[in-house]
Amino acid sequence: MNKSEIRKKYKSLRNHLSLKDIDEKSLVISNQLLKLDIWDKSFYHIFLSIEAHKEINTDYILNILAGKDKNIVVSKCNFKNTSLINYLLTDSTIIKKSAWGIPEPVNGIEIDDNKIDVVFVPLLAFDKQGNRVGYGKGFYDNFLANCKPETIKIGLSFFDFEYKIEGVYEGDIKLDYCVTPNKVYTF
Repeated sequence: MNKSEIRKKYKSLRNHLSLKDIDEKSLVISNQLLKLDIWDKSFYHIFLSIEAHKEINTDYILNILAGKDKNIVVSKCNFKNTSLINYLLTDSTIIKKSAWGIPEPVNGIEIDDNKIDVVFVPLLAFDKQGNRVGYGKGFYDNFLANCKPETIKIGLSFFDFEYKIEGVYEGDIKLDYCVTPNKVYTF
């Protein structure tokens, strides 16, 4: 299947999940992350869930990161150049939904892309090779291209892999891992 077909399929699958399903699967995914050897790093980038899109509830992962006293980085979308501006999440960071319904920091301490050690990557689907399909704007591919080469990229998915995503191009950044409720995939 090509990216467009996959987007349609996985948006539909997500729409059929109940809030209870989302919450239970999100908790299992966050516990699965504890199996990974990633917890000795300093800066962890995480997306804040868009509830209207039935995304994984990242609150559980935020709690793990805070409990491990990690530097948590969240981003704001710049739609003019499809980039992400990253901010350190602190007690004084104000989060507000953008015009597109994306929870984003209003203010804060800006963090360079090359400081980030681990990125939890939102996605709709992924394949056996570590390719991912997002919403199609390229925000995360642009952001990940600016991160240091050793930055660990972890996809989070309610669903297991597609065998192959058609239409992958060289600007698409592959994942190192993808974590689902059923399994941790390593690429």
